[in-house]
Amino acid sequence: MGAEEEYEGGPDQLAEKMANLDEELAAARAETLRASLADYDLEDDDARLLDTEDYAEGEAIYSPALPVVAIVGRPNVGKSALVNRILGRREAVVEDTPGVTRDRVTYKAEWMDRRFSLVDTGGWEPDARGIDQSVALQAEIAIDLCDVVIFVVDSKVGATSTDEAVVKLLRKSGKPVFLVANKIDDARQEPEAAALWNLGLGQPYPVSAIHGRGVADLLDEIMKVLPAISAVAKDEVAGPRRVAILGRPNVGKSSLLNKAAGEERVVVNELAGTTRDPVDEIVELGGKMWRLVDTAGIRRRVHLQQGADFYASLRTSAALEKAEVAVVVLDVSQPISEQDVRIIDMVLESGRALVLAFNKWDVLNTPEYENAERRRYLEREIEQDLAHVAWAPRVNISARTGRHLDKLVPALETALESWDQRIATGKFNAFLSELVAEHPHPLRGGKQPRILFGTQAGTRPPTFVLFTTGFLDPGYRRFIQRRLREIYGFEGSPIVVNMRVREKRQR
Repeated sequence: MGAEEEYEGGPDQLAEKMANLDEELAAARAETLRASLADYDLEDDDARLLDTEDYAEGEAIYSPALPVVAIVGRPNVGKSALVNRILGRREAVVEDTPGVTRDRVTYKAEWMDRRFSLVDTGGWEPDARGIDQSVALQAEIAIDLCDVVIFVVDSKVGATSTDEAVVKLLRKSGKPVFLVANKIDDARQEPEAAALWNLGLGQPYPVSAIHGRGVADLLDEIMKVLPAISAVAKDEVAGPRRVAILGRPNVGKSSLLNKAAGEERVVVNELAGTTRDPVDEIVELGGKMWRLVDTAGIRRRVHLQQGADFYASLRTSAALEKAEVAVVVLDVSQPISEQDVRIIDMVLESGRALVLAFNKWDVLNTPEYENAERRRYLEREIEQDLAHVAWAPRVNISARTGRHLDKLVPALETALESWDQRIATGKFNAFLSELVAEHPHPLRGGKQPRILFGTQAGTRPPTFVLFTTGFLDPGYRRFIQRRLREIYGFEGSPIVVNMRVREKRQR
């Protein structure tokens, strides 16, 4: 079996055994397993995790909204190269053509054990004439969505009029700004960075994004001012649950919002120039209040196609930062597209709960609908393209007529319940030991990695940590996830399974 194949365990009695579990006995056994970890080389972070895992079952452990760092600047100053350097991997697209950053705009990053979201705004360069306006607009939105700004200037070119336009916005924002003089490859070029003092943003940080020079010092300074929890994407524990309605253009998001709100609240036509409209909608659905996070807040600029993709993506990222659950709207009259799958993948990456809303369902039932085979094709597409989210609740709706809109609320409630779900440590370890007894991990190079202990480190999304003696195959990890779902539900929520490989202490 290849590591990437799905691990297929045969039938087992796991469900019955877990149903008849003696919970007190299971808790005592888990305590013994936990104590035996003392024989292994643990890190400080492990001890912290093991101290926080004594929560009662069902008690949610909240993962606060990560602080957000945005990178702004003119095209071709090296923003994407800096993103890659900070991430330590080549994730952002880097080319010599201005404005090539596409699709992904938000990345999860880590420095000195601090996690944060990194927003790359390299994505939009409409034409030379509108460059001042477009870069300023981009910066304005990024500033709104972040806690700290990194402003990148090409030290070889020096400050341009576009840079000066962005400086005005940055000064006004009151947010911490780090001025980065990029392309300083060695000490002889540092006077070029010093020339940027006259922008009035304080000390310029000389870096070479390509070679990595100066980036660690820059990140050290950023960590001093970065808040622990984002002031922008604050988790409001109280108040209505927050829902983002996502989907590619024209799938019926606005109609769905209007039907849900019971009035024409969302302007369905897109006017260029309406840059931000940060109003969330509070609506009543199924007898409960919900906060619909406004994803139309940053309007697409239809006459600038290149910018449109970038804004759609930035808007989706921003909405997900604020939301707890995402409803991805798909148009059943059209084949499932790459863009649909990409939006779903953004939801998975953000760790939010997920509901799939198949819209325009009424169209499939009309006699005059030309393609009677569409339904059959749709099922096949769902099986092939959406297999990785087979656990997400599906609702078939018509946003235009309001048909089956009432089914949306139970789906949202199910997904959020799963997102908040917690399994007691005793139960989780009993589940792991029964699973491993019936389906041992395959031997790798004559060795068999063992699972020493497992705990749920957090909820929203449910995050499990396994202490192991070696790496578990990706297929085996997916198998654990699948059996967790089969026994505990988790319908509508992603599940994260992390490993900590630890070695036995040398006596």
